[in-house]
Amino acid sequence: MKKTISLAMAAALAISGAATTVPVFADDVTNITIWSPTDREAIEAWWKEKISEWNEEHPEIQVSREAIDRSDSYAYDNKIATAVTSNDLPDIFYVDGPQVSYYAANGITVPLDDYFTDEDKADFVKSSMTQNTYDGKLYAVGATESSVAFYYNKDYLKECGVDTDDLDSRTLENPLTTDEVAEIAEKCTTDDYVGTHIIMDHGEGLPYALEPLYLSAGKDYISEDGKEADGYVNSEEAVNTTAWLADLIAKGYANVEPITDEFLNGACATMIGGSWEIATLEQNADFDWGVTYYPVNAETKKAVSPCGDWSAAISKDCENADAAGEFLAWLMNTDNVASYAAAIAKPATRSSAYETEAMAEYKEGARALIVDQLENTAVPRPRTPSYATFSSAYAEAMTNIFSDAASNEEVDTDYIQSEFDTVVDTFTEDYETYYAE
Repeated sequence: MKKTISLAMAAALAISGAATTVPVFADDVTNITIWSPTDREAIEAWWKEKISEWNEEHPEIQVSREAIDRSDSYAYDNKIATAVTSNDLPDIFYVDGPQVSYYAANGITVPLDDYFTDEDKADFVKSSMTQNTYDGKLYAVGATESSVAFYYNKDYLKECGVDTDDLDSRTLENPLTTDEVAEIAEKCTTDDYVGTHIIMDHGEGLPYALEPLYLSAGKDYISEDGKEADGYVNSEEAVNTTAWLADLIAKGYANVEPITDEFLNGACATMIGGSWEIATLEQNADFDWGVTYYPVNAETKKAVSPCGDWSAAISKDCENADAAGEFLAWLMNTDNVASYAAAIAKPATRSSAYETEAMAEYKEGARALIVDQLENTAVPRPRTPSYATFSSAYAEAMTNIFSDAASNEEVDTDYIQSEFDTVVDTFTEDYETYYAE
């Protein structure tokens, strides 16, 4: 953050040599800089409108934003990493949900608790507050959340003899089980269709979209305190859960390398897909589709769903955290959160946002189902400073496991165990090297 001399002050200084005394007519202006990834046109327009609104009403605190191109998926992260090294971070920068703990643990961001009241915090959905809290302190705050649910092509499922009315009627108290998902996938797999889609991508999409299956089975990837992976991601529950997933691929019910927009393009009958798919399907699908709650483990029937999204944090290099905090508190008020969420077509983090006209579409239908999950079953990804190391190791292991199942047309649980033991070793080395006390 830089202090700049106001125009009135500059004018006064310019004529100071010709006058005995010079009154000062304006205080210094505090400039706040923001970095966030580039986004769709509606969001870029939102940013321009909001920053202009703030700057007009707060001449003493002026805000500017730099949008970082993410055509290279690592460009944004690399820019942050470079700025950390050179102590040249912006005052506020956006952080992907699972990385909040990393930045907090390394002292790259500062706590935000002083800038949000208890009433504010209670208005944010629990999943968002949990994601953005590390070691008991709030380190980031975001306007939107995400989730994953089970989508189905009603037209095709009816042809295959699946009762879509039953799927439409499911509730959080009576969600689909993994056994039922497998049965539907088997019925709907033909030469033209695979029964289901389970691979969002071969990176962060794997731990993000699949974690609830592990939680529903009884074990998360990592311990609650973020310190241990041994006995968690390589547990019997985790191996069994992964074997169920790999079996879908081994039997040809799901593709290890799905085509782009596999569900939208009519290549799969069902899909474990993100909440953002709703807007895409509404605009582009040429078939009747439905969505129901995230599937549960057939034995425990415990309902869990994914969550997480980008959030804003104040950096260690910010010279006036109070000014940045004041702006951030305004940026994340109910009306701004609602208008941002509506523009980006994602669920809002503040419960009060759903009472606004901007979020009226979330009162019923598919969007209301997503909100129901966020308010009742959402669990953030593990809060550990070693999450990035875990994520890449897990994604590699899952890709290997799925590829092995596809090649051999069977599931090798010993191989799954071996792959996950390697994930544990990778995580443990990173955590004990950099974060263990």
